[in-house]
Amino acid sequence: MSTPQSTPAVLVTGASKGVGKGIALELARAGFDIAVNFHSDSAGAAATVDEILSLGRRAIPVQANVGLSADVERLFAQTIERFPNLTGLVNNAGVQTWKPLLELTEADWDRVLDTNLKGCFLCTQHAARYMKNHGGGSIVNIGSGCNKTAFPNLVDYTASKGGIEMFTKVAAVELGQYAIRVNCVAPGAVEIERTKEEAGDYAGTWAKLTPLGRIGVPQDVARAVRFLLSPEASFITAQTIWVDGGLFSKPQWPY
Repeated sequence: MSTPQSTPAVLVTGASKGVGKGIALELARAGFDIAVNFHSDSAGAAATVDEILSLGRRAIPVQANVGLSADVERLFAQTIERFPNLTGLVNNAGVQTWKPLLELTEADWDRVLDTNLKGCFLCTQHAARYMKNHGGGSIVNIGSGCNKTAFPNLVDYTASKGGIEMFTKVAAVELGQYAIRVNCVAPGAVEIERTKEEAGDYAGTWAKLTPLGRIGVPQDVARAVRFLLSPEASFITAQTIWVDGGLFSKPQWPY
């Protein structure tokens, strides 16, 4: 039987709701203790923690803006103090701005790139420095269809997600010598609180474009993350796993 000291732990950023919450709960069901990071949604983080505790796993909420170095340093200090057997990191925290390129402000760009890409860098660096001296680990970065497809009105978000895919590859190459694996999971159309507001019928709109005939739910993404954090994926690194029902492999076909 595992003890609290031997149970593997994972830090999930942006885990107060949506895909991040789904990932945190799936990993708890798989036997991980979870550090639930949030920026401003303390109530959502508390609810995620309560659900994890009800599953018989340990969990703590940790507030931090992942785009700020001082916050990330505190995030990892608090996480490791409670969970010294930190073997996993999921870089999920992300924001977006819905504006045309010509209307995007510098503040918009900085906010999205700082959270999505810089946050991924800062958290990966802190996690890897710790894992290097504690037997290795696994890092999963959450990408997007924007990794390879141009999305109008999402230029800053698309730039950040494309950057995450290449960052994943470089990090995997550099960190492999320390038994640290780094992969990317790129979701397609997933119905969460935010995406429901994008269209009057989000599910119906995207399901028609998806070869599998439906949109995703957070657990679809979470199961891929769980696999990449598991021993079954011990020889998989530097990869992007598409969880999109085939959506972004389907060309615009005229007939």
